Amino acid sequence: MNLVLMGLPGAGKGTQADKIVAKYNIPHISTGDMFRAAMKEGTELGLKAKSFMDQGALVPDEVTIGIVRERLSKEDCQNGFLLDGFPRTVAQAEALENILEGLDRKIDYVINIDVDQSILMERLTGRRICKSCGATYHLVFNPPAQEGTCDRCGGELYQRADDNADTVQNRLEVNIQQTQPLLNFYETKGYLRNINGQQDISAVFADIEKLLGDLN
Repeated sequence: MNLVLMGLPGAGKGTQADKIVAKYNIPHISTGDMFRAAMKEGTELGLKAKSFMDQGALVPDEVTIGIVRERLSKEDCQNGFLLDGFPRTVAQAEALENILEGLDRKIDYVINIDVDQSILMERLTGRRICKSCGATYHLVFNPPAQEGTCDRCGGELYQRADDNADTVQNRLEVNIQQTQPLLNFYETKGYLRNINGQQDISAVFADIEKLLGDLN
């Protein structure tokens, strides 16, 4: 099965990716992992990517697409893959179609873990961290016994700057602007499947299993 996984920050994409990979024994291919592997192997494209990343610059599409092509050609992808973090744009999605056509393959599904923005806000702004021991809590899902105080060491809990409401709101809006054209592209192609990510983790995965059942 050849899958692309999508979802906004806080949707639970990482958790579901781990479950899909474990159940269906296909490689989880994230952009970061691909870049790191290509740089470690010292491939021509890996070294090109490194030169951009070392300067703090974005890796150009042609380099990224070349690295994706190399990765999908490897033996462990013969029975399928789960792509995560690529494509990010419609141009990259079109390039992915060309890559797969060259390998005589196609995408089966683009799975989008769909969660309301208000719930994502609650999930992403609820994290609290202990100043003393670094223990992590969540005001809704894993609250401390006493508000503002670490259960483990009694230290003071704080909210990271990137977890505050304004920062999270901005991050979500930027992500929505980036991903909506891609979702529209895949919906037009007939690949897109929206999964309700507002259920508990096992129910989300059960829906994914139901979807993927006809590919086995």
